[in-house]
Amino acid sequence: MGGSGSALRVCAEHRGGINWLSLSPDGQRLLTGSEDGTARLWSTADGRCCALLQGHESYVTFCQLENEAAFTCSADRTIRKWDVLTGRCLQVFRGHTSSVNRILVANNQLFSSSYDRTARAWSVDKGQVAREFRGHRNCVLTLAYSAPWDLPGAPFEEEAVAGGLLVTGSTDGTAKVWQVASGCCHQTLRGHTGAVLCLVLDTPSHTAFTGSTDATVRAWDILSGAQLRVFREHRGSVICLELVNRHVYSGSADRTVKCWLVDTGERVRTFAAHRHSVSALKYHAGTLFTGSGDARARAFDAESGALQRVFRGHAFIINCIQVHGQVLYTASHDGALRLWDVRGLPRAPPPRPGPQRSLSRLFSNKVGCAAGPLQPA
Repeated sequence: MGGSGSALRVCAEHRGGINWLSLSPDGQRLLTGSEDGTARLWSTADGRCCALLQGHESYVTFCQLENEAAFTCSADRTIRKWDVLTGRCLQVFRGHTSSVNRILVANNQLFSSSYDRTARAWSVDKGQVAREFRGHRNCVLTLAYSAPWDLPGAPFEEEAVAGGLLVTGSTDGTAKVWQVASGCCHQTLRGHTGAVLCLVLDTPSHTAFTGSTDATVRAWDILSGAQLRVFREHRGSVICLELVNRHVYSGSADRTVKCWLVDTGERVRTFAAHRHSVSALKYHAGTLFTGSGDARARAFDAESGALQRVFRGHAFIINCIQVHGQVLYTASHDGALRLWDVRGLPRAPPPRPGPQRSLSRLFSNKVGCAAGPLQPA
């Protein structure tokens, strides 16, 4: 068994569960979105809250932080853009007719998915809808984007990929690939027998990986729509995925994480020790960090699968995790953002550059930030 992790700070200023946590590309700030209807910006230098973002009329479901702006979406059917220095709301994006549960900012576009069965593309600067993507028969839960320059030599008209491809996953059991420039559905990825909860893209190989309530992970060619392989060993819903170095990690309601070879579908490792569903994944420098419904985060050696450390302190499910420098950040349904010291964990060489965006499932509730320098408690 691994040892216990040291808490550096407990930030409990939210009055509701934290649904998502986003780290800015420059690593200077964190953004949390909460059931209390607010988002908060935090400095990674000292762990202090530096701005309160107020304006949503219902809970914040998801958020994304860029260096110059923060983006939040909500059950109030809107998306908001915020100034990271002043906390002022810069833009409100209106048009969805139900809860907006996921957003993605890429290629100077804002993409969103909603319980209204649509995904949309927006102009980041004007706040206007540029495209609507209609065709799913139920809620759109997750999405990913492949830019046009990631699609060299695509075997169909260049204009079809001029705006890139958007991939969406739905509770209708399908994923769809959309031509962003035209709004047309390019492919429908059929095979799952349950809701698609999460997806990640390997853009160099034009491959999407989807996780579902049917307990499988599936790999798809997003250009042809072909199902490439099925990863079948889980015994519960696949809740979150992480793609790193030709390996895909899947976190499941069966209380395990499994590591698979992207190219063959072979399962090479199982990470156990969780006492509840695995709700969040993050790979960092040779360590796989997990968050669970048992209110604990864990650090595993990604190569051997050995449990190295357990982080105890949260009261409810951990919905999201991030790692920056020597600090692990965990966001929970208990309303707290916790900072943990991860010094002393073995460090691996940085992974090769590539698409390693983790899109894991969101959950949703409760409660006052302990001041002081970032020292182990």
